[in-house]
Amino acid sequence: MSLTDVALQVIWTRLISVVEEQAQALVRTAFSTSVREAGDLSAGVYDAEGRMLAQAVTGTPGHVNAMADAVAHFRREIGVETMAEGDVYVTNDPWMGTGHLHDITVVTPSFLDGRLVGFFACTAHVVDVGGRGFGADASSVYEEGIRLPIMRFADRGEVDRTLLALVRANVREPDQIVGDMHALATSNEIGHRRLVETMREFGLADLAPVSDFILGASRRATLERIAALPRATATGEMTVDGFDRPITLRATVTVHADRIVTDFAGTSPADAKGINCPLVYTKAYACYALKVAIAPDIPNNHASLEPFEVVAEEGTIVHAVHPAPVALRHIVGHFVPDTVFDAFDRIVPGVVPAEGAGCLCNFQVSLRPTAPGGRRAEVLTFNSGGSGARPGADGLNATAFPSGVMTMPVEATEHAGPVMIWRKELRKGSGGAGRTRGGLGQHMEVGALPGHEFDLSAMLDRRDHPARGRRGGAPGAPTEIARSDGASMRVKGRQFVPEGARVVMAFPGGGGYGDPAEREPALVRRDLARGYIDAATARETYGMSGADADAVLAAAKRGEDV
Repeated sequence: MSLTDVALQVIWTRLISVVEEQAQALVRTAFSTSVREAGDLSAGVYDAEGRMLAQAVTGTPGHVNAMADAVAHFRREIGVETMAEGDVYVTNDPWMGTGHLHDITVVTPSFLDGRLVGFFACTAHVVDVGGRGFGADASSVYEEGIRLPIMRFADRGEVDRTLLALVRANVREPDQIVGDMHALATSNEIGHRRLVETMREFGLADLAPVSDFILGASRRATLERIAALPRATATGEMTVDGFDRPITLRATVTVHADRIVTDFAGTSPADAKGINCPLVYTKAYACYALKVAIAPDIPNNHASLEPFEVVAEEGTIVHAVHPAPVALRHIVGHFVPDTVFDAFDRIVPGVVPAEGAGCLCNFQVSLRPTAPGGRRAEVLTFNSGGSGARPGADGLNATAFPSGVMTMPVEATEHAGPVMIWRKELRKGSGGAGRTRGGLGQHMEVGALPGHEFDLSAMLDRRDHPARGRRGGAPGAPTEIARSDGASMRVKGRQFVPEGARVVMAFPGGGGYGDPAEREPALVRRDLARGYIDAATARETYGMSGADADAVLAAAKRGEDV
């Protein structure tokens, strides 16, 4: 059957809808709060050659852009000739999946009338994989947990009970992990059903014409955007805290007529601790940065990502090789876009935002009872600092960029174990000043219920290197972390917290954009009224008179518009 371009466009849109339903099914059936509440997942559909055709809107760039390469590994390792209906494959291999052991990727071949027509894949971050637990403390990947090579989760519909027994024996939250694995497989099955319905509706025997249309249109559109850019080369650089010493990320971006090459020459070597980033994850976020800068409206797929090439020397922190520890690969990976933006801003000014918090402000609480009646639990919580100010708009408060995952509600966190969140609110004054203001970070205070002590695994950064402003904007506020009894704490690593003590944290704000003197007075009054800035900042940074500041605060107290 010959399909018109209109019909092919309808099918393309349908596929995007199918994978979004696939992702939402995963959200609704997953056990781990990182999936259910934060949306730390991805879902996609691929053609029979393993090329990604569509991705779900729900999910993270690091997952889906890394997962774009994963199906090729599954095809090679499993062997297409051995695949059968009812098969489901799994891995959490950092170098063949999405960069660390805590992400489980599941791939399902899709058959129509006995013929392999494509694949569905999804990834979810699970709360525990054994080993030292989620954190940066390991010195090799062997310490970080159980590693599943690419293998069958189900063979012709029969789940591998030995695999599940091994997983259960090696993790601290076996019901959650096994439940998540079943949820991943089920979400792929839902995608498969919808694909079969679509193919029968349009009389398709395979996805070849759809694949040719999607990939051809996406490639042409992306190359048009690249061709419109100046042929230029620029280098960007940033320094972040690292584990026990600062690390430098350096990216040289070169725009060619038909591609953009990002070279990470000059970046720091791999670290002794688990903040290293496999190339697959570095590539995911480098491609994402350029794509949102020049082609945000072109759907993500194999062809729209293909013109973005990434080069990095083996053994650097952005191209860590086995057996480097990689548990917190997201910290370095989430700083990649700001490094690329620093270079791209020198080629095309006025497009990219100022630096933001970058990496997620995560921590995991490992709780232990100190008295009868308590319980052990692993509670992982995702939190965000502020994003960087944009050229034409303020940065977003407490919003994860570039990862896009959601901040977990207090209620969901407390439901997961005997943990108590005493404070969670926006951090006044943390957004960098500018013509447009950086997004605000958060204050957060966490402890355990009586009868419990805990270890807190901190996964923070930007204490010593806050987000920089752009084009005259001021930096955002740095990260702060300490124990309520006065004991100091590190921004990374597993640290003991005795019963009754709390951990007090302030997450970083985003950098400002442009000269603060150019900020609209109405926006300054709004920020003061909402408590985003104080009166001193309104006067000293933005030039508001003392009388005006007093009037704004008085009106806000009365509940009046300002």
